[in-house]
Amino acid sequence: MGTNAHGVLSWDLSEVATALKLSPEEVREYFTDGRRVSFLLERRIAKEVIKGRLAPSEGSGYDLIAPDGGKWEVRSISKGGIYFCPSYMVGSGRAFNAKGFTSKLKEIQGYIVSDIEKFPQIPYWVVNKMVVIEWYRKNLLGSGTKTSRIRILDLLEKMLNM
Repeated sequence: MGTNAHGVLSWDLSEVATALKLSPEEVREYFTDGRRVSFLLERRIAKEVIKGRLAPSEGSGYDLIAPDGGKWEVRSISKGGIYFCPSYMVGSGRAFNAKGFTSKLKEIQGYIVSDIEKFPQIPYWVVNKMVVIEWYRKNLLGSGTKTSRIRILDLLEKMLNM
């Protein structure tokens, strides 16, 4: 799996809506909420993108394990953007910690980033941790590694053209 690997995960909106007995609008609302769709994305990415498996528990410091043993994080780009720091640093009353962030990067191979706003055709990118480290060192990521939607899509485009 190359650093610049990318593709699209597709869903049939009408089939999903029928199966869930929801309207297409309700399905879209669910699938564009990163907290909700992450569980489904992790499973599809494990199976179809890295051909690996899920981490042993939700409490693991990573989401997926590749066949070579490499550990990967799955992150979603939503309207609010994306973050690369550990999830325990995100949310009300939580703070970014540079040491914790760099420690996490030592444990993983990188991130599989997906643009959930494009549902039902969700593009994804495989981003090696060295790319994220470079973005961080060049101050291209926002405060606490939270990066706007526009900025991350631009960074991903530039990564693909390297």
